[in-house]
Amino acid sequence: MGRALAVYIAEEDGMVVGTYCLRVNLPGLSSHIANAGYMVAPSSAGRGIGSRMCEHSMAEARAKGFEAMQFNAVVSTNHRAVALWKRHGFAIIGTVPRAYKHRTLGPVDLYIMHRFL
Repeated sequence: MGRALAVYIAEEDGMVVGTYCLRVNLPGLSSHIANAGYMVAPSSAGRGIGSRMCEHSMAEARAKGFEAMQFNAVVSTNHRAVALWKRHGFAIIGTVPRAYKHRTLGPVDLYIMHRFL
């Protein structure tokens, strides 16, 4: 997980159904901004696990003294993820045009999403 501050798992009936890592978005003078990366098992998609991990990650980031959270590369065509982050108060603050080479759609935009904690 690289320079993660912490790695968490979501369990259900003794099975890992999701994970996320919490880290500093950028070191140094921007180290008050958190970043996280999430994964949900395909068999558990659509059951609220990502939402609960988002809530948990924001609480953990606050507890660790972060003032905001930022996602640097949300694929614009991942409509579920974009809607999930928006439901949790994240806003699209920037777009990186054609920065992601989607397997079937070709180059698509990446969003930078942010919210204060």
